[in-house]
Amino acid sequence: MSRVLVTGATGYVGGRLVPRLLAQGHFVRCLVRTPSKLNEVEWRNDVELVVGSIEDPLDDAMTDIDVAVYLVHGIGEGSGWVMKEQRDADNFRRAAETANVQRIIYLGGMGAESTALSDHLSSRHQVGRTLSDGPTPVCELRAAVIIGSGSASFEMLRYLVDVLPVMVTPKWVSTKSQPVAISDVLTYLVKVIESTTPFDGIYEIGGPDVVSYAQLMGLYAEVAGLRRRRLIPVPLLSPRLSSHWVGVVTPVPASLARPLVDSLVNEVIVRDTKTVDELGAPQQSLRDAITLALSRTKRDEVPTSFKDADLETFHPYVTDPSWSGGKEFSDARERTSSASSSALYDAVTSLGGAKGWHHGEWLWRVRGLLDIIWGGPGLRRGRRSPTDLRVGDYVDFWRVVALEPQRFVKLRAEMLMPGEATLEWRVQSTPHGSSIRQCARFKPRGLLGRAYWYSIAPFHAVVFAGLLRGVVEDAELH
Repeated sequence: MSRVLVTGATGYVGGRLVPRLLAQGHFVRCLVRTPSKLNEVEWRNDVELVVGSIEDPLDDAMTDIDVAVYLVHGIGEGSGWVMKEQRDADNFRRAAETANVQRIIYLGGMGAESTALSDHLSSRHQVGRTLSDGPTPVCELRAAVIIGSGSASFEMLRYLVDVLPVMVTPKWVSTKSQPVAISDVLTYLVKVIESTTPFDGIYEIGGPDVVSYAQLMGLYAEVAGLRRRRLIPVPLLSPRLSSHWVGVVTPVPASLARPLVDSLVNEVIVRDTKTVDELGAPQQSLRDAITLALSRTKRDEVPTSFKDADLETFHPYVTDPSWSGGKEFSDARERTSSASSSALYDAVTSLGGAKGWHHGEWLWRVRGLLDIIWGGPGLRRGRRSPTDLRVGDYVDFWRVVALEPQRFVKLRAEMLMPGEATLEWRVQSTPHGSSIRQCARFKPRGLLGRAYWYSIAPFHAVVFAGLLRGVVEDAELH
């Protein structure tokens, strides 16, 4: 059995790989920035956690490790994400070399080197080269489009086909790809981790079916029981315009959709038999992968999702003048209730998603639409669960950043705005029932941030007052 370091354990692939490794008897150490995001997963107490980031010193994470698994990426994390990916990979390689790690396993992206690759695929390849630029053997698995419940690629496909019976499509819908099921990706990862003879070099992994994106959409519609979708190709529709179109229709924000759409212009097909010869053939057909992903989505049995990753929609810069921060605006409100504090807490933790925000719903929807247009997540992400919350969960365009069961909930806004916004509730018992305090906070950035707060302040009396009143009424009804 190996001692395995898994990075990206709170992400889509890592969150599914860890329990597989544990089931095989491996020791697993997870490098995580926010340990509380793992509080509710079943395997939390079976792994060793090291708090930190891939860009930090990694001595503690690498000590006594046999295999280091690199599952992180910076796609969609601001304009400098490509350079950050290379710095992080170099830091990881050097740390693995210093700790005498036996090998590195890296999950990258497919694409022929001879073609003009998108920034996303080009960066994925460069990360592989950076990790390999040293004595530690590196096995680079290059995957095509990953099909599985909760993957960004599958969610983009699902929403496009579900929502639009007629689509004006760019020319990239005719590009060929070889989608692979998430279950096959995990199987390949486990095989190379467990191998007594280290796999070294590049292994392309794809499913048994080669299709265009148009054929992929047609197959999804067929599996989902939808009427045949009509595609109208428009060769002038650029990736930039396409990404905003995807951002409007799907829960994938434009900041993430742009590099994904850019990559769809590149053909991603397995070009040799190396992977099949040495690791075996993929086990799931494309139809089966879509069927399974769709059924798990309908049953609300999605163990991990691309939406679990933090979306950093606004980054502070060291060049900001000192007066641009420091100021905090707030809107605080309190109410008493005949309901129990537990009922109030439950009412708070069920906000958003299909339930909505109680009052001024049209204002929330307008703000969500504007956010989508500007490239943010909008309201389309919904919730992981209609009633349960845990740290790291998304709630429409909010993220859960703090929880004290039965007492306190804090959300951070991931909508695009010139500053940082949070929304929190604190409940407590009283002799005659309970009380609740709601506080919206906003830290503006520069003059634009201040102008933003003052421009929306008149709507707070409608939105926040109605929100708190709705929470209390909901608690008292139950």
